[in-house]
Amino acid sequence: MRAASRRCLSPQLPPVKSVVVFRALKLGDMLCAVPAFRALRRGLPRARIALLALPWARQFAARFPDYIDEFIEFPGYPGLPERECRAEELALFLKTMRERNFDLALQMHGSGNVSNGLIASLGARVSAGFYPAEEGPRDREWYLPYPEGAPEIERNLALIRHLGFPSQGRAIEFPLWEGDGTELCRFRELAELSPGSYVCLHPGASLREKCWPPEDFAAVGKVIRQSGLAVVVTGNRTESGLAGLVAAGMGGGCIDAASRDLGLGALALLIGNSRLLICNDTGVSHLATALGVPSVVVFTSTDPVRWAPLDGTRHRSLGGPGRIPAREEVLHAARSLLSIEGEDHSCMQAP
Repeated sequence: MRAASRRCLSPQLPPVKSVVVFRALKLGDMLCAVPAFRALRRGLPRARIALLALPWARQFAARFPDYIDEFIEFPGYPGLPERECRAEELALFLKTMRERNFDLALQMHGSGNVSNGLIASLGARVSAGFYPAEEGPRDREWYLPYPEGAPEIERNLALIRHLGFPSQGRAIEFPLWEGDGTELCRFRELAELSPGSYVCLHPGASLREKCWPPEDFAAVGKVIRQSGLAVVVTGNRTESGLAGLVAAGMGGGCIDAASRDLGLGALALLIGNSRLLICNDTGVSHLATALGVPSVVVFTSTDPVRWAPLDGTRHRSLGGPGRIPAREEVLHAARSLLSIEGEDHSCMQAP
């Protein structure tokens, strides 16, 4: 265990030895918090930092040992929809957390309308986070009004800066492991893909209303295939139906990787070796950012101001609430990005 950090949040507080960060959300939300985790670690280099998150995020936390020392499974909490809450499990969890006497509990789970109740129940010496602006001020020393209309990365960094820790940059990271390639090589058609020889289409998202129509993905995929690049349709097990519709709409001639149900690391490696990703506003768009892969991100119901990649040159965000992009818009953005990558695909035209 690390020794106590000499950096103090306030002259009235002893050095911070332990921190618990609550962010029980999905992949994209977690990746957008990586710059904040990096700044927190730089500010508290010797503190033990625990991540309180959904069960899936155990594998996420394991990828960031430089920033996260421990994963704690979130058991659910009344009013939070991310996981069903069972009263007996919650009571035991809260008892265990209070016995640990964390020095700092950091709420990075939304506006705090409900999540601040959980944070207060953890029994940490200091609690910090966001609060809904309409509720009026909390302890201004540790809490911030929830900043509406800000990019998610900046929102998280604002909280860390409020605690006195300077930003260490806005870059997203996602470390790849040797085992990711081993998993990918289990599937011959994926193992035989040359880096940069294919485009990934990702038609799924956590919510169906965030999804561009599969027939539009298929039409774009046909044009990309005709340009000489291979097409790989990605997704997880719950998105295999959408991926199958895209593959069928293309009339075959593509690789349906969603049916392989790849693990997170293997999926990241597959996207990382692609020439381009075309996707909805979902977690893989942030994977592409982390891995340096150009992307076209289609927005249908969510706010691109909050969720679009910060680099608008290598990542093109189209659409938004009330405006669904046309196929030609997506193809135009894809042509532009493929040209930047060194090949002329100006002949790509919408069907």
